[in-house]
Amino acid sequence: MRRLLTILVVLALAGGGGYWWLMVRKPADTAATGGARGGRPDTIPVVVTEAKLRDVPVWLDGLGSAQASATVTVKPQVDGMLTEVRFHEGQDVQAGDVLARIDPRIYQASLDQALARKAQDMANLANARVDLVRYTKLAATAYTSAQQADTQKAQVAQLEAQVAQDQAQIDTARTQLSYTTITAPIDGRTGMRQVDQGNLVHASDTAGVVMITTLRPISVVFTLPQQQLAQVAAAQARGPVTVLAMPQASDMTSDTQTPLDTGTLSVLDNQVDPTTGTIKLKATFPNASLKLWPGAFVSVRLLADTRHDAVTVPPVAVQRGPQGSYVYVVGEDLLAQRRPVTLAYEAPRTAVIGSGVQQGERVVVDGAARLTDKAKVTLVEPARPDSGTPQATPQGGKAPETASRKPANGAS
Repeated sequence: MRRLLTILVVLALAGGGGYWWLMVRKPADTAATGGARGGRPDTIPVVVTEAKLRDVPVWLDGLGSAQASATVTVKPQVDGMLTEVRFHEGQDVQAGDVLARIDPRIYQASLDQALARKAQDMANLANARVDLVRYTKLAATAYTSAQQADTQKAQVAQLEAQVAQDQAQIDTARTQLSYTTITAPIDGRTGMRQVDQGNLVHASDTAGVVMITTLRPISVVFTLPQQQLAQVAAAQARGPVTVLAMPQASDMTSDTQTPLDTGTLSVLDNQVDPTTGTIKLKATFPNASLKLWPGAFVSVRLLADTRHDAVTVPPVAVQRGPQGSYVYVVGEDLLAQRRPVTLAYEAPRTAVIGSGVQQGERVVVDGAARLTDKAKVTLVEPARPDSGTPQATPQGGKAPETASRKPANGAS
């Protein structure tokens, strides 16, 4: 019995000592060391960055589709059998290159007939002119009547008109003959061949022989909200407007995303679409590497303006409240001051401050949710991307000794 009482007394003393250690001694040790993160219990750890002066481009983002700068459906202009096809599908051609030939024999015969008719009429005209000279001399010496001379003069005029008509028929026949050779009307790339050699083609055929599209340069048609019309018009008045063509699935907030091509704004439509409230625009791109293709959808970025020497902070530093936007500014006394600001422009990675913050002032970018005006803060380094936990090291110096030292009770 005495042994049992002794054990109970020892357990009671051990429990009381443990309670005193947890409830009294450990909080006192924590307060003395400044906590596990190295800050005082009355301070809030925050991450800050300086407001900087930068030239900030103002981009307007839209969605558009690429269009060939010129498209021609090559159709036969005369009827006949297609005797030759001289292009390959997908071939780059120049204006004037021979694409195909139609059987020219019937049109050559028409030309020869017109030439023969003109030669015949030229011979009759020459004879009539000789007779006119003869009748004119006879009429002057009264050996023939003046009426006969005038009749011969009219005959010469009639034959001259006939010769002119023959020449017109020759020109028509020669033109028809030239249509038997089908040439490329523009520079571009051929598409799928619509008819093969040996087929009979007609001028009334709707499909044509092939379609040619001009890929260099190429156009992109896109839309922007009508609220941005004034910005675009002002940018166009200042000079050429730069436009970037981006992949459709690209991250528009990335600074490292490579555009497909860089071009200039060529057309601002003369009216707003009342059904969608958008304005249509067209940009021209050189497309030297053929990354843009007719019909493909692309994301478009239009450079509307550039704000020079603007005060910028990360967008995460800007907080919203009932009275508008504000930031927390940390001074040399390590007190957080709530400062109302006006935003001149906000991009995914940059916020331009119109007023409220000056260059070089430190603004809170992490930890603002726990702050109040005049709160005491501790500056810590932001979390490293390759680490699992945020760094608690104060900025500008090494971590306090208590931040890296294990507590006396051995807890990690």
